[in-house]
Amino acid sequence: MESATRPCVLVCAGLDPSGGAGIQADIEAISAQGAHALPLVTALTVQDNNAVREVVPVDAGLLLRQAVVLADTMPIHAVKIGIPGSRENAEAIAGIIRMLRVRRPGLPVVLDPVLASGRGDSLARGDALAALAPLLALATLVVPNLPEAAALGISTTGADLPCPHVLVTGGHADGVDVVNRWFSAAGAREWCWPRLRGEFHGSGCTLASSIAARLALGDTMAQALELGQRYCDRTLAHSYAIAPGQRIPRRIHP
Repeated sequence: MESATRPCVLVCAGLDPSGGAGIQADIEAISAQGAHALPLVTALTVQDNNAVREVVPVDAGLLLRQAVVLADTMPIHAVKIGIPGSRENAEAIAGIIRMLRVRRPGLPVVLDPVLASGRGDSLARGDALAALAPLLALATLVVPNLPEAAALGISTTGADLPCPHVLVTGGHADGVDVVNRWFSAAGAREWCWPRLRGEFHGSGCTLASSIAARLALGDTMAQALELGQRYCDRTLAHSYAIAPGQRIPRRIHP
């Protein structure tokens, strides 16, 4: 039996009933790193492994009340944010982060700025881009793909960063390799990963959550990015099918 307390990651994300992305993906990825997820469901969705048909945000006050109870009971070592679901929820999550940073000023916050599903379905009620605005300035790390980086005005050269660290993933580009680029005030770094065949449901959730878990465990940003990407690549290489279309990353390995 383990005697040490596992570090906790507060997760704010939507519920995907297909089980491939969203809060379930976050929980699995965080657990696989050896941390514990505290899940706050920001929105209910109607979707499968390929398409999102409806997003229903939860009540913003409920999110705040849940977070207060958790913060009063257990230390939170990192925060991972997926879809807020609405501008009201984003503002509530921003308030939660400010509350947590009173107790832990260096609390790492990882934002996966999901603006749409893989096929372009909106993942917020109203303007998804506007819903992220209250969170960008509070993030320690933002992990956008190339379309999300363009929508957020994040340069692929690393100019004018919205937060201390940005990892732009290159899965939407062409080429035999996927090139992920890390930008910070200290400079830039690239990782190249062999491009895998097929499409995957929940890969962004998997990557962002595994990085958040590594930060909660005490890794440096460089270590967390390295190990998070290695883990994500392995989950995609061993992905499985549940239906035609996008495959599910194998986040829990035997």
